Amino acid sequence: MRAAVVSSFDRAPECRDVDEPVAGPGQVVVDVEAAALSRRVLSQADGSHYTSSDALPLVPGIDGVGRDPEGRLRYFVQSDTALGSMAARTVVDLRQSVELPEDADPVLVAATMNPAMSSWLALRRRTTFTAGAKVLVLGATGSAGQVAVQVARDLGASTVVAVARDAVKLARLTALGADTLVDLGGPDAAEALAAAGADVDVVLDYLWGEPTAAALRAIVPARADDDQPLTWIQIGSVAGLESPVPAAALRATRLSIIGSGQGSVSPHDIVAELGDLAREVGTGRFAVRPRTVPLEEVDRAWAEFATTTDRLVLVP
Repeated sequence: MRAAVVSSFDRAPECRDVDEPVAGPGQVVVDVEAAALSRRVLSQADGSHYTSSDALPLVPGIDGVGRDPEGRLRYFVQSDTALGSMAARTVVDLRQSVELPEDADPVLVAATMNPAMSSWLALRRRTTFTAGAKVLVLGATGSAGQVAVQVARDLGASTVVAVARDAVKLARLTALGADTLVDLGGPDAAEALAAAGADVDVVLDYLWGEPTAAALRAIVPARADDDQPLTWIQIGSVAGLESPVPAAALRATRLSIIGSGQGSVSPHDIVAELGDLAREVGTGRFAVRPRTVPLEEVDRAWAEFATTTDRLVLVP
């Protein structure tokens, strides 16, 4: 069968023939309908993700939509495996999948589930989030950040603050549910962050690195009530793998810095959320713009990822 294959961590995958997959106990082989390209998949394919091993070759892809042997449409997630979702067929553990309605759009589901899952799991499984809470999204113009604005609103946030450096993309987030916009590239970024973060309850951080340190320096001294808990959830690290967290920030207010991702959220908890999230995604309420790329042209998808605002989805 045909599959995208990573043979070197410093090159894009190539589509070529591989052996047919064989299901083990509790598994089935599914015909893949759609598999989205994400930063998480890129880090898998270049060996930089914290769960990566040095094992090559590998077929990338960590989730997707496929048809099981009974013809049912399923969204599935995969544990670290050498046979991912970017293939004509792959092996799926039924316990890590959820059946979709027959009229579900496989491309839309594949495009939306992964970016939505990052904020959905953070708010549902890594903190005690209640309707009416105020959320700040740091790195709100990335694909996951844009959906995070919508997820926070969908889960009942009373206020959503969108923070990013791209002023043009930032301006579009008002229509997606953002109440306040903070341009990190603006001349008054620190003051704007201080005002916007004075009473937020949760920060969803997709940046890390120096922007996080700068945001903490701006927000913590401006807290209206030092006794109000502030949960800072580290999800992504597009601005840097390390952040010089100011020591005073940990003492000056009720700040908790935690992470959300593989390991900090158990496989059981991830699977437990798939059904609810898939139903929300299926309503079309999260604005995501998917664009399909044939599996045979996987190298083109890799080349276009950094320059497109579309969500690239590989299809057979």
